[in-house]
Amino acid sequence: MSDSTAPTLLFVIGPAAVGKMTVGGAIAERTGFKLFHNHLTIEPLLRLFPYESPQFQRLNHGFREQIFAEAAASDLPGLVFTLVWDFDDPADAALVERYAAPFRDRGSRVLFLELSADQGVRLQRNAGESRLAEKASKRDLQWSDANLTGMDARYRLNSVDDFAHIPEAHLLIDNTHLEPDEVAVRAIEYFGLGAVSPASG
Repeated sequence: MSDSTAPTLLFVIGPAAVGKMTVGGAIAERTGFKLFHNHLTIEPLLRLFPYESPQFQRLNHGFREQIFAEAAASDLPGLVFTLVWDFDDPADAALVERYAAPFRDRGSRVLFLELSADQGVRLQRNAGESRLAEKASKRDLQWSDANLTGMDARYRLNSVDDFAHIPEAHLLIDNTHLEPDEVAVRAIEYFGLGAVSPASG
């Protein structure tokens, strides 16, 4: 049974540069949720340790799990978290469930907004000003573009029927031709997130 007073956890998922952070920010502006995009832990740690190192992986996931636990126990209306999910890797699914566990334990709603967009559009977005401002590790665009196309080739970054058992908790939007605000409004209405304030002009 869900607890109507518990914070909601909204995962915004999808391939690289699909617009997860921007859409998540637009949702946060309208709902009072807090945006926790995945690079908030990645970028500081990359100054100390390589991404694939055991130290980076331990600290990255450890910090996130602590933040999720604190947010789930708080009086926040909700938390928006962005991530890239390889649906063919059981370890990714297990990680998502670890992140969600404190919210589920409190009876919170755990929701999934999934974005998809054409690769060409995502390559354009990969050089976006707000993306590069928040994600220093993406500023080498030659490397970042190659990383994007390589991930597309190696991993299944959009679901097929993975959420068929929880249709009420999952919304897939192709945002190739949509503005972030349009996507945010659709998600808020679909999930009934109850906007508490308009987006700032």
